[in-house]
Amino acid sequence: MASLSSALCYLCFLLLFLALVCECSRGKFEAYHTIDIQTLLPRDVCSSTEASPSPSPSRASLKVVHRHGPCSPLRLKQNPDHKQMLDRDQSRVNAIHTRTTTNADLQANAANSIPAHTGDSLGTGNYVVTVGFGTPRRDQSVIFDTGSDVTWIQCRPCPSCYQQREPVFDPSHSSTYANISCSSSYCSELDLSSCTSSTCVYGVQYGDNSYTTGFLAQDTLTLTSSQVLSNFRFGCGENNDGLFGEAAGLLGLGREKVSIVSQAFPKFGGVFAYCLPSTSSSTGYLTFGGGSTFSNVKFTPMLTGRNTPSHYYLDLVAIYVGGQRLSISPTVFSDAGTIIDSGTVISRLPPAAYSALRSAFRQLMSRYKSAPALSILDTCYDFSGYSQISIPTVALQFGGGITTILDSSGILYVASKSQACLAFAGNSGAKDVGIIGNVQQRKFNVVYDVAKKAIGFSPNGC
Repeated sequence: MASLSSALCYLCFLLLFLALVCECSRGKFEAYHTIDIQTLLPRDVCSSTEASPSPSPSRASLKVVHRHGPCSPLRLKQNPDHKQMLDRDQSRVNAIHTRTTTNADLQANAANSIPAHTGDSLGTGNYVVTVGFGTPRRDQSVIFDTGSDVTWIQCRPCPSCYQQREPVFDPSHSSTYANISCSSSYCSELDLSSCTSSTCVYGVQYGDNSYTTGFLAQDTLTLTSSQVLSNFRFGCGENNDGLFGEAAGLLGLGREKVSIVSQAFPKFGGVFAYCLPSTSSSTGYLTFGGGSTFSNVKFTPMLTGRNTPSHYYLDLVAIYVGGQRLSISPTVFSDAGTIIDSGTVISRLPPAAYSALRSAFRQLMSRYKSAPALSILDTCYDFSGYSQISIPTVALQFGGGITTILDSSGILYVASKSQACLAFAGNSGAKDVGIIGNVQQRKFNVVYDVAKKAIGFSPNGC
């Protein structure tokens, strides 16, 4: 009797051990998302119901909208073709790869090369916020971009401006506006600068040949009624053209001294966060400052690239699909490096990593009919006739042992019910930097703490 009892106890222990092993191998999360296909498709009306951080005297919070959606103040008449948008996304990635592998001294040739290539492609700068410039305040809707440093808006007189939705900013109507002189250290902080009549001239040309040039200036920047930055330095652009989609300009969230993150450091401590909405018909937020933004946030180290210190690098170490860790050597990720970027749409992985991800995803999606490839996306499905689908979970593991399980809206790029594609692509070369794009960031509260050199994630941020 005693031996039978011992055997039963041993069997129970063995079953418990096997269950724990199985749970660990599955990554401790569900293998599938079961979702209503309609939730992945944008609606024609704005649904401004996404959560935002609670008000705080130490934080400024702005509403984030997709510039092509019904919530956008730009009210663009026609959405871009999906293939066109993805092709532009590849242009941005090409620009990032060029910058991260080139260590050219741009400043040495600045006087003869304004505008010159100093920024990523802006064709896929999808998200905009509205801020106020000048005294009295003039609201301007601007693209926000973690891959850029110089904040700029179009300014009068504007010999060569593209069409924008709001009235072009007129510096002569602001009592706090001032140009910055060439002798100022602020002028020398720019990647590219020149002089005209002792006034500092800036220039930026992006990877898609969009460009802006004008005077480096300072004025009051109003984020919210209670959060105002005096003497904020920005580009007052008088010669601008490109794929800005009627936005007034750009808000640079990079790490260089000219960026808003650096300029607002005394007030917000180098901390900002955002949540990108699940579809273009809903809203998210961009905040400056900390406080409750840090609740339930898990942090990974913020790394710095040698050639592009402005970009936000992190350490991607593993990928899980359907709860199973893919068999990818960590050196595949470390040899290439990885950045997180608000302006890139589709995440890019080293070729070996993408091949493993695609193979695992296709195997778990074999029940669904395949659809034609869409531009850079080669793993697409036809969900016609389905009201509900099940897709494998995808999770990214970063340095520090944190694992982020992507929201269901962050796995597929849905052009239509008949063409929904895995929202990842492979880089051309094994050494090309990997990129965590904005589709994969959807619904996360993504926190950047420059002072502590950490990047954090928490799910269901908006």
